[in-house]
Amino acid sequence: MSKTSKLFERRRLRNRSKLRKTATDRPRLSVHRSGRQIYAQIIDDVAGVTLAAASTLDKELREKLRSGADQAAAAEVGRLIAARGLEKGVTAVMFDRGGFIFHGRVKALADAAREAGLQF
Repeated sequence: MSKTSKLFERRRLRNRSKLRKTATDRPRLSVHRSGRQIYAQIIDDVAGVTLAAASTLDKELREKLRSGADQAAAAEVGRLIAARGLEKGVTAVMFDRGGFIFHGRVKALADAAREAGLQF
């Protein structure tokens, strides 16, 4: 395992353990980004089900996005996941950034989800 992947894994585990300590009845908004796409899921850990999901691969977003790997695309995914979460009755979530640092695309997704009505 390379040094960067070890550091990523440490950040992911540290973040996840903090979420477990403060775990309430709120679902988790999990974010994953790759070099070309960004994905978001609202997960109910108690029931073990995914309540809503959105990514730059969704048909409705693919047509209007220039690229899946920029902040504008991440903001669109944030708005879409918030809309889908609100449809399911989810208003408050815990933000799980995984091992990703909270800046750039991850921050753009979080800000757009907040503006669209999710609380975290």
